Amino acid sequence: MRRTQGWVPNQYVFFAARFSEPFADLQLLGGKQAVLTFAPDVRTLTIAVGLSSVSVENARMNSLAEVPELDFDAVHARAVGQWRKALGDIVVEGGSRDEMTNFYTAQYHTKLTPNLMSDVNGEYRRHDQTVARMPEGESYYSTFSLWDTFRAWNPLQTLVDTALVNDMIRSMLDMYDSTGELPIWPLASGETGTMIGYHAVSVIADAYLKGIRGYDADKALEAMIRSSNINKKGSDYYTAQGYIPSNIKRESVSCTLEYAYDDWAIARMAQAMGRDDVFGEYARRALNYVNVFDGSTCFFRGRQSDGNWSAPFEEFATGRDYTEATPWHYRFFVPHDVNGLIQLFGSREAFIREMDRLFTLESDEMQLDVSDVTGLMGQYAHGNEPSHHIVYLYPYAGQQWKTAEKVRYIQREFYTARPDGIIGNEDCGQMSAWHILSALGFYQVNPSNGVFVFGSPLFDRATLRLPGGRTFEIRAENDPAKNIYIQSVKLNGQPYENSYITYDDIMAGGTLTFVMGPRPNEAFGAKPENRPQTAI
Repeated sequence: MRRTQGWVPNQYVFFAARFSEPFADLQLLGGKQAVLTFAPDVRTLTIAVGLSSVSVENARMNSLAEVPELDFDAVHARAVGQWRKALGDIVVEGGSRDEMTNFYTAQYHTKLTPNLMSDVNGEYRRHDQTVARMPEGESYYSTFSLWDTFRAWNPLQTLVDTALVNDMIRSMLDMYDSTGELPIWPLASGETGTMIGYHAVSVIADAYLKGIRGYDADKALEAMIRSSNINKKGSDYYTAQGYIPSNIKRESVSCTLEYAYDDWAIARMAQAMGRDDVFGEYARRALNYVNVFDGSTCFFRGRQSDGNWSAPFEEFATGRDYTEATPWHYRFFVPHDVNGLIQLFGSREAFIREMDRLFTLESDEMQLDVSDVTGLMGQYAHGNEPSHHIVYLYPYAGQQWKTAEKVRYIQREFYTARPDGIIGNEDCGQMSAWHILSALGFYQVNPSNGVFVFGSPLFDRATLRLPGGRTFEIRAENDPAKNIYIQSVKLNGQPYENSYITYDDIMAGGTLTFVMGPRPNEAFGAKPENRPQTAI
């Protein structure tokens, strides 16, 4: 057994190794290393190592269940079959070799986490270090990089693996039972407390609103409400004042904005459950983003406890008020109320103008002290998660074609088949999930409302193998590799004017057909009734 006490205190890894040949001698060096010596005539040695967070006995049990034979070729063949099945939940056709490589590499990356922590007998180590057992047919998972993955990776799972979504939420509720708070960034059998927000509520609300409900919803809502009020990064100030004072807490702007989004998720789930009292309270809290918007600069800014703005204001610098970002990156983070954000800018035209500046503005004053802020296009930074939804905001203002341009540039420049082919930090599959959804032609700007906003489909054909045996096919006619602009759309053969599609339409199965062209069709999705909508 090895116990580490770094990022997570008391992380236990028990192991048991089996060998295809007996060892002739064993020496212990310093009580920490074992040196095994085998007979001189042993030329091939196969070793199977079982792991467990619970016990050596469970590690041995896991090894025997998962690798009953010490036959490398048999294990390899079984692994190949499992990966083919896993990577086959989305099948794409028609791209170049590099585009196919990039897509399936992204698919692979999105399958590496979360980590299965329950043993073959159902036992697992909880966050309070007790050992429990999952009911038969259920699994316990950990390694949820929620600040990163709530944006795209988790919505992607609602399309391709609803069983995993249910298991993850049940695991989160177990973490709540053992600690009194939903997880923020759990690893193995503990909580790292890393990053901001209480984004487990986003994941749960997204699942519930999409009809994925294999867990106790009443308990989930209780956990969401409690967690929103005890977050250690300023929720007490947030609930009392409607924002987090920048002179008291670091990352105050980012926390205020992300809390407001999470509160919207709680409000919508409560509304769907008939809890109008909770809905009313959290719908009001969801508007707290307005409290840190400075109308004179049209930026979200740090605000002190006395109500005054923090100074000096450095729009090109990462600083104490923002999480791994500059003010430009959080300037557009109101995914639950994009229409309200547009109003804060004064007009649709002003909003579009500042969006355009985001992608083109260069400055010698940029001060980036966070290594993840990479993949720059003007002030936009694709290498870190706060920017990921921004390119998909143009359709809300009636200019879907600009999203197509930006998406294709990002895919071409920041996703390549080289060893350094993904810009920034992969963060448990979030970077790759952005690419997968974008390659299909859409992205869920609000991670909990089931609305996928159109971008630019990359492949001639993509087929999603949905739960229940249904399929959803996406076709892009007229060489989408070269013709990046949507000219028109059909859903199941019928003209479709909206610049978005809903989760329910996708999960019903059918065919979505894009007709692509070399120049923008500025009329597509331009009418107010055809734009994606947001509502508090």
